[in-house]
This record gives sequence, C-alpha cells and structure tokens, in this order.
Amino acid sequence: MNPATDFDPPARLRAAGLRVTAPRVAVLNALIDHPHSTADEVAQRVREALGSVSTQAVYDVLRACVSAGLVRRIEPAGSSARYETRAGDNHHHLVCRVCSRVSDVDCVVGAAPCLEPADVMGYQIDEAEVVFWGICPDCSTAAPVGDDATVGND
Repeated sequence: MNPATDFDPPARLRAAGLRVTAPRVAVLNALIDHPHSTADEVAQRVREALGSVSTQAVYDVLRACVSAGLVRRIEPAGSSARYETRAGDNHHHLVCRVCSRVSDVDCVVGAAPCLEPADVMGYQIDEAEVVFWGICPDCSTAAPVGDDATVGND
C-alpha cells in the first residue's frame, strides 16, 4: 500500500464522519503532497489551491482531522508541530539537527506501541513517540560533523 496514492480525502473524511469541504480536502491534499508540514506551510499550500482561506480555518481543519484520526501531529523538540496523513500505523521519525528535515522510519517491532514502560501506573498505553535525531545525508556532506555551523538544535 502506498499511503500517498491510496489516501482518498473525500472518502476518508466521510468514513470519519466529517463533512467534505473544499478546505478539508485541500488540507489533506497538501499533507499528501508534503508530509511533515507545519500548519503555516499547509495554510500557504491551501491558499495556493483555493485562494483566500484563513490560517485559523486551516488550524481548525487540522485539529478536526487529528481528532478523527486522519492526520497525525508530531512535535519534535524545538520545532513547530508538523502534520502528516500517515496516522495509526507503527512508524517513527528521523529529524535532522541542522535543517530540521523529518523523515519516516518504520519500526522493526510490528504492532504499535512498540515500546512498553516498566510500570504503566494504571494507564492504557496506545502510542509511543520515538524521534531519532541526527544529521541528514545532505547536511552531513555540506559540512563536517562537529563543525559549529552544522549543529543547530542543541
């Protein structure tokens, strides 16, 4: 299954019990084309597709889609929240310390959550967020590792 080609925004919205509106479809299409986008990046792409749409409307659509399980919100430390349509599966993220690029990485363990705390203290655990930090291939070839110019998120 290819999440980008198999994600049909109108069908997914209906299945989640949400009305199909042009802003909702445009937000989902923006995330299909540009996963790991910030809300401002999504708003810019939605405006390119639809014309005048408020940033608040985009935030409202993102919030509704996250609540419905259509969109996943990730929050790498020191970075704006990012959104993607790859939700509900068992994958994690690689984040570049230099350029903040985010990449998906599948978990080798199968079912989510793939980590279990020693003591759940009565919680019903349904998700574990794993973020791997490092320097992406593009940034690692641009400057030597350890160079003060390469490490931006210490």
